[in-house]
Amino acid sequence: MHGWIILDKPLGLGSTQAVSAVKRALRAGGYPRLKVGHGGTLDPLASGVLPVAIGEATKLAGRMLDSDKIYRFTIGFGTETDTLDAEGQVVAESGVRPARAALIAAAAALTGPIEQLPPAYSALKVDGARAYDLARAGAEVTLAPRRVTIHALDLDRGQATDTGSDDPLDTATFTAHVSKGTYIRSLTRDLAHAVGTVGHVTMLRRVKAGPFGLDHAISLDKLADAAMAHALEDVCLPLRAGLDDIPALSLTPDQAGLLRSGQVVVGIAAPDGQCFAMLGDTPVALAEVEGNRLKVVRGFNL
Repeated sequence: MHGWIILDKPLGLGSTQAVSAVKRALRAGGYPRLKVGHGGTLDPLASGVLPVAIGEATKLAGRMLDSDKIYRFTIGFGTETDTLDAEGQVVAESGVRPARAALIAAAAALTGPIEQLPPAYSALKVDGARAYDLARAGAEVTLAPRRVTIHALDLDRGQATDTGSDDPLDTATFTAHVSKGTYIRSLTRDLAHAVGTVGHVTMLRRVKAGPFGLDHAISLDKLADAAMAHALEDVCLPLRAGLDDIPALSLTPDQAGLLRSGQVVVGIAAPDGQCFAMLGDTPVALAEVEGNRLKVVRGFNL
């Protein structure tokens, strides 16, 4: 049970609540008490892929936070809210509705490295307090722009290829492949402003987080069923699944012993860079090779 359960988080559930659901499932299934943590916050008004790390996999949760994400989202044009989603209060209105060509051009202009202003209603801290707590209390929240990368931003294929009408759009659905730290609510605001109007997120679904996609994800009902059947192993992906972009490196028992004791292993014939050090089928460490020397980045107690 040291691995990943990938949830298809439903609307209305926070990431912390989703972690609690996995903890309850472990208890219901009679499994040993293990650490549980998520690999990237997903707002209650968003659904989709939420990687939940169990046991030794929690040591890789930070790496998951740093990974790219892919989202599908819909913009409702004409109103902007203080939260930039459907939950907030309207703060601006516009009668302008964009055409497809303008949206496609605006998306292209926002693709690549950009400076993005985070939403006031975010978990970022200002003088030790969460920005959303300050905003809810009526304080004026000023956040610094952040450097993020929009790898791809594509208008829904059906809307982009509909050449039968040039009518302005009330809504538009996009798929965005983004770097860590990107706020889709801010991206929605900026897209709307770029085409001369205002807008807010009306639908947000994460379809991929790091290596995990919706094809890996299970519902809370399936999680509960697996727990009752004492079969959570059937829905738990191995620890290695969180490092599918890292090459494996086989160790001898002596090398594994040195690495587990925190020592540097010399004479490693492998390219420089991170690797997944294994003794047979047992994960030993996320490690790094530098000049034929192997050192631990994160060790696993397995």
